[in-house]
Amino acid sequence: MTAPAATDDDSTSFEGAFRWIEEHVGGRVVRTERHPRWRPAFDVDVETAGGELLPVHFRGDRGHAQTGDYGTEHEFKVLELLEAHGVRVPHIYGLCADPLGIVMERSPGRPNLATADSEQERESVLDEYIAELIRMHAIDPAVFADAGLPRPRDPASSVWGDYEDWVGDFRKHKPGPEPLIEFALAWLGRNAPTDRTEVTFCHGDAGQFIFHEGRLTAVLDFEFGYLGDPAADLGALRSRDISEPLGDLNRAYRLYSELSGRALEPRVLDFHTVRFALETPLSTAFRAARPDPTLEPVQFLAWYVVYGRCALEVIAHAEGVELAPPSLPEAEETRQSTAHDALVTMLEGVPSRDAFSDYRIGAAARLAEVLRRSDRYGPALEADDLDDAERLLGHRPATWREADAALEARVAEAPREQDGDLIRCLHRRALRREALLDPVLRELRGVKMQLLDTP
Repeated sequence: MTAPAATDDDSTSFEGAFRWIEEHVGGRVVRTERHPRWRPAFDVDVETAGGELLPVHFRGDRGHAQTGDYGTEHEFKVLELLEAHGVRVPHIYGLCADPLGIVMERSPGRPNLATADSEQERESVLDEYIAELIRMHAIDPAVFADAGLPRPRDPASSVWGDYEDWVGDFRKHKPGPEPLIEFALAWLGRNAPTDRTEVTFCHGDAGQFIFHEGRLTAVLDFEFGYLGDPAADLGALRSRDISEPLGDLNRAYRLYSELSGRALEPRVLDFHTVRFALETPLSTAFRAARPDPTLEPVQFLAWYVVYGRCALEVIAHAEGVELAPPSLPEAEETRQSTAHDALVTMLEGVPSRDAFSDYRIGAAARLAEVLRRSDRYGPALEADDLDDAERLLGHRPATWREADAALEARVAEAPREQDGDLIRCLHRRALRREALLDPVLRELRGVKMQLLDTP
């Protein structure tokens, strides 16, 4: 085999994947290129006996970063069913067992409608995705239930979908008090729609697709596919939009309703928007508190902070609570500031080697910048947090840990009349933490979730 050996940070060889591709796709692997990200993924070129070059993609297992009960086998099963029912997914060649991963066609195109050449192209491609979403929702859910996807126990549980799994995993690994998450969970419990009875297949992490020359070429990433309320995918689009802008979602919602015949109520969309957005801090709280250096610490911290803040803003809008950002302090040098400056400069000066090595150095450089800002801004921001906690609680906690615990306790016991004060306090705290990440937030910098048009 002529393909170069490739290894991840644990020195796990992917040569077995390339051999599997040669045996099952048919041909000779002539090129492999690893995607520069924490999850193993490779673009592979396969030359057939007739000289044709086949574009192949290997989507590796998430390993110890796996979330909940979902695994690579689950996504493989879903993709096979979707392909069989005419949904525009890449052709699936099969499942490689060692190393575990899905082998699929590498469809042409790129993600992120923010890169579209025109507003017309952006709207046209999004319209195509909405049509594919409706096609998914029209498949008999029994097809997926027969393949092993759990069906909601009763109509009332359909609105929650797979949420019990996310919350259960969070509680199992909860690193400490999480007042914002607990407040949002309580809000969801009070605002769950009780009249949603339709069950369909749900994309899960909706809004992931690629496009080329003005056309949608493939719908991607079904690792979180499940059976539940079809409106869940519409709510999830608002989360996708903050990292990969989709365009006017209110227009997309109207199109979905017209083409599918399903009415979409703001209260239902807001519920699903918060429910889905909260899955990100639920699944990253542990990583944010105890970073894993083999992943990308700042990325997980950014997901945890930004998606929690965005979920809270949707709640505030639904409850009519006005929000105002906190004032941020000036930078204050400490005895350690020069060391932090030196570390950032050293990492910026590491010469380029290859895409994956550059990614790993970049991840370390982002973390160094967060540490530098924490040194200069952290003490003042923490003092402001404690001031906010004192105004709400009536006493000043001694540390941020005490403040977290006291605020979580207040979330559990406070009457609903205090929701506005809690939302404003928790929102300011989230924005202060986000300020420490600001220069390295990349696509999440300053993002806001789209709010629904008022009738």
